[in-house]
Amino acid sequence: MPDAEIYWAGQSGKEYVYWVHRIGTFFNNEPGNYVYAREVESGSWEAIYVGQTESLERRLDPEKEACARRHGATHVHVHTNRSGESRRAAEQADLVAKWAPVCNLGQAEAVGQAQEKGTERA
Repeated sequence: MPDAEIYWAGQSGKEYVYWVHRIGTFFNNEPGNYVYAREVESGSWEAIYVGQTESLERRLDPEKEACARRHGATHVHVHTNRSGESRRAAEQADLVAKWAPVCNLGQAEAVGQAQEKGTERA
């Protein structure tokens, strides 16, 4: 059972609803997005890693989870997202662009470059 509900806003301004769980919670085999986070004060969270997966049951490779834990992550925020990999990836990119999580290093820069290339073509 989740501890609480939280809204993560992306760079675009769109808000995404997530449920807060302790790391180690087991999830069903469903597609979704997730944020490894640490609570910096009551109700205020720092994103450590933002990801998406075709299965929340096996959401993250061991290296990313280890990185998140090393940087103080205590919780994982999740929501199911059955709208396809491209939409899950777009949500991930939106959140990474806004929050620049330490364990997503390099992804924020890649998102920025992709957005610049997209505007050059427009």
